[in-house]
Amino acid sequence: MPTDKIVSLLPSATEIICALGLEANLVGRSHECDYPASVKQLPVCTEANFPDNLSSAQIDVKVKEILADALSVYTVKRNQIKQLAPDVVITQDQCEVCAVSLADVELALDDYLDKKARIISLQPNSLEDVFSDITHIAQALDVPEAGADLLERLIERVDIIKHKLKFSESRPTVACIEWLDPMMISGNWVPGLVSIAGGTPILAQDGKHSPYVQWSDIQAQNPEVIVVMPCGFSIERTLKEIDILMQLPGFADIQAIKNNQLYIVDGNQYFNRPGPRIVDSIEILAEILRPKQFAFGYEGEGWIKFGV
Repeated sequence: MPTDKIVSLLPSATEIICALGLEANLVGRSHECDYPASVKQLPVCTEANFPDNLSSAQIDVKVKEILADALSVYTVKRNQIKQLAPDVVITQDQCEVCAVSLADVELALDDYLDKKARIISLQPNSLEDVFSDITHIAQALDVPEAGADLLERLIERVDIIKHKLKFSESRPTVACIEWLDPMMISGNWVPGLVSIAGGTPILAQDGKHSPYVQWSDIQAQNPEVIVVMPCGFSIERTLKEIDILMQLPGFADIQAIKNNQLYIVDGNQYFNRPGPRIVDSIEILAEILRPKQFAFGYEGEGWIKFGV
């Protein structure tokens, strides 16, 4: 068993490490790492540079102000990390808004630790990238067999869904909303997840960053299904702002609303985390889009249908 001490500054990386059987090697985490629940007892090594409980619009304004001043959205607690003396620090270079970035970590830790730590940075943009990251971390932490085994189990679950939908002709159009104000459509790996689950994603491309859109863009597409998955928001948190969507002009005229196909999912725990539970996210979408074919048991906890 590897003895490297690991600090993970990324929730998805923390989940990968635990799924590889290396939770005992974790000595520190980010303020957002909360799964599995047992990691919450670890020392917290980051913090956000804006207060909790801001609205979507307020968060957007605050983040843009911070970035415009060439500052970081997050602070790396380098004294805490120095005390933990990790051999490996895992971070990301995919989104400077979503989590501590590689630049933040390098700036905070360069020539500061008593012993130099290996920095592993992840940059997933698609489901294939997420799977590659699992292999990359497993090899870097000297547990390649555990990585191969985990990947095999995840791919098998994906293949079950693909096989059941192989000859399906009906593929409803799906708008996945990643942010409510201003409005964004989920990009990166999410369009690929929608396609696997039997839908047709709109207004975003697989592997490309999430675009800002106008409500009129969504109206023009007139999607058959709307799935609301704000980045970092639980279902409960999203429910507090769902009025933003409902008050938009022509909301009731969208196909999805007329046919009672508006859903809210837990973006924070599933769709926004490019780790092992990205496959759970596919299963959630399959339950939503193909309820007669799939029942994995996520309803109520991972997703709800929102009646208008």
